[in-house]
Amino acid sequence: MSKLVLFIYLAFFCGGTVLKAQSNKQIIIATKNVNLVFTVGANNRVYQACLGKRFLNQADNSLIPNNKHEAYIAGGMEDLLQPAIRLIHSDGNPSLELRYVSHTTKNSDENISETNILLQDPKYSVQVILHYQAFSSEDIIKSWTEIKNDEKGEINVENYASSMLHFEAKDYWLTQFHGDWASEMKMQESKLTSGVKEIDSKLGTRADMYQTPVFFLALNKPADETTGELLAGTLAWTGNFQFHFEIDERNALQVISGINPYASAYKLKKGETFTTPAFIFTYSTTGKGQASRNLHQWARNYGVLDGNKPRLTLLNNWEATHVNFNEKELVGLFDDATKLGVDLFLLDDGWFGNKYPRDNDKAGLGDWQENKAKLPNGIGYLVKQAEAKGLKFGIWLEPEMVNPKSELYEQHPDWILKLPNRDENYQRNQLVLDLTNPKVADYVYHTVVDMLTKNPGLAYIKWDCNRSMSNTWSPYLKDRQSALFVDYTLSLYKILDRIRQKYPHLPIMLCSGGGGRTDYGALKYFTEFWPSDDTDPLERVYIQWGYSNFFPALTISSHVTSWGKQSIKFRTDVAMMGKLGYDIKVSKMTDDELQFSKQADKNYNRLSNTIWFGDLYRIISPYDENRMVAMYVNAEKSKAVLFNYNLNTRYKEVFNRVRLQGLDSQKKYKVEETNLMPGAKSNLAENGRVFSGDYLMTMGLNLTPGKLIPLTSMVIEINAEN
Repeated sequence: MSKLVLFIYLAFFCGGTVLKAQSNKQIIIATKNVNLVFTVGANNRVYQACLGKRFLNQADNSLIPNNKHEAYIAGGMEDLLQPAIRLIHSDGNPSLELRYVSHTTKNSDENISETNILLQDPKYSVQVILHYQAFSSEDIIKSWTEIKNDEKGEINVENYASSMLHFEAKDYWLTQFHGDWASEMKMQESKLTSGVKEIDSKLGTRADMYQTPVFFLALNKPADETTGELLAGTLAWTGNFQFHFEIDERNALQVISGINPYASAYKLKKGETFTTPAFIFTYSTTGKGQASRNLHQWARNYGVLDGNKPRLTLLNNWEATHVNFNEKELVGLFDDATKLGVDLFLLDDGWFGNKYPRDNDKAGLGDWQENKAKLPNGIGYLVKQAEAKGLKFGIWLEPEMVNPKSELYEQHPDWILKLPNRDENYQRNQLVLDLTNPKVADYVYHTVVDMLTKNPGLAYIKWDCNRSMSNTWSPYLKDRQSALFVDYTLSLYKILDRIRQKYPHLPIMLCSGGGGRTDYGALKYFTEFWPSDDTDPLERVYIQWGYSNFFPALTISSHVTSWGKQSIKFRTDVAMMGKLGYDIKVSKMTDDELQFSKQADKNYNRLSNTIWFGDLYRIISPYDENRMVAMYVNAEKSKAVLFNYNLNTRYKEVFNRVRLQGLDSQKKYKVEETNLMPGAKSNLAENGRVFSGDYLMTMGLNLTPGKLIPLTSMVIEINAEN
């Protein structure tokens, strides 16, 4: 390829606009397969020159044309679109100009490098540092921003993005994920048009209930699992977020990601620095599947607590008892857990409160002492009884919340987020504690740590958060109310930091009435999350499909429950695609169901390493057909687990053979259906046979032999032959 042709190619592929050739300074952030390149213009501003596939010869970076898109646009100057940062100086000037000062790149190890670009206003003592951390093997880039005030007076920062990225393509296709309580992660794709599209949250605590802070952005044409050029992005923030997509008059797209500036102007005194959360993204030229695998690998290595360690299977008591139980009944349920063969028994809501017993959701929240009527011997007794039966014991908490009918509310009415001169607004009969108040934060910390200290055998916590913020006002912040949404989240992180200093590896589930908190800002403190209170397995197929785009299987808690009318096999097969657990009345199971469940738990223990740590290939989407097919393949390509779910299939509907993915074409694999009901035989025509990886990926398997039956499933184990 001639240099002229290559120059034209680079201008198109990397989204460049050819300006007058200049030998400007380049700043290169690169992973194994991705290039993000900036240039410093003659005006000392920094411009994004390229975001795309990394060149085979990195010397080709010198041929990338300059670009007109400023890397981090500041408000109040000549740019007419949405800025990444906007502030008001101490003298009232509402403008900011950011000029390049310097940049540094340091390698933490052979996989991680961090590039920091220092920008400075030439007239005012305000500095902005753009941080870019590149994870080479995972093809992940994290970007975040520091804003430092060195002016004599206070500045007011009204926009403070974590990231600004620019694209030039013919068309742009956005895939977003939205929903509500018990209907999380609905996938929706649309073509972006001229103007602005925003995805945001203003819910405070349960920030992700309506919109989830993740997206795919495909360039030129829609992307599928295996084809298409796209960016996958997510914000590591457990609070209000905003993704801003704006197509300008020349069809260029800018994407701004960060904390939602709604009601959140942030004041910085002299010498103070504000650090934004990280925007985490990956780029793929081979579709959504590769982008997901990049994110999964990064999450296990860097984004989730103990992401490369095994998880616990458990039995939860919620569906068996709700809040109506006693000590003897709970100890009896331990036998159900041992029958199933799980690792842990989890005691859910209802165990606390004495003056105001937690006998329903109207009272007791905030009074974290054992209810003496229900648990006369306390939590410690249950821990010992569980251990005597070979089980670990875990407990439910909702430490950020309070019922008005509680001792905590009576003693500390000034600890509550609520508007003065307005009626209190309740969701689930509760209010939110003011974590911006250091006394409240300390109380929440000691609620958790004192319980763990008193009961050293506690092995698991389910941390819940069942309402969003409304009618919100902080007695502690007084005239700094615009800091509330941000400082609440930062305070929550400080509490979790303190807990993790004492208990660095305690498994904790992140729950928010289901999927109200699903982000990598929180997951560095948690081992898993509860994706939805809707555990109907038909609905969970769609919910788990959605989450699997951005989160690895070992983080997605998936329980077998009594929701839905499907068979125990279908319910179990769906739950096995994530981190398996049970929340069901074992005493109501038939002998066959119990026998199946015991064997299924053993099967899961055998297959879990492949599911948790393997590469996920989503083969057939439930949005495309009345079935879903996905498989996990281990790193050595010696073992795979395939899940096939027939959904609400139609009479005489026909499904084609399924071509597998991710195998080694040279290896021989034995195909065996597992997780069968007692006495049942596999309907898989190829069951027990050996095929080459090439055959399985070219011809595939017939997963629907014979009559097509709705709401049925297969789990197929695929093992390489020696």
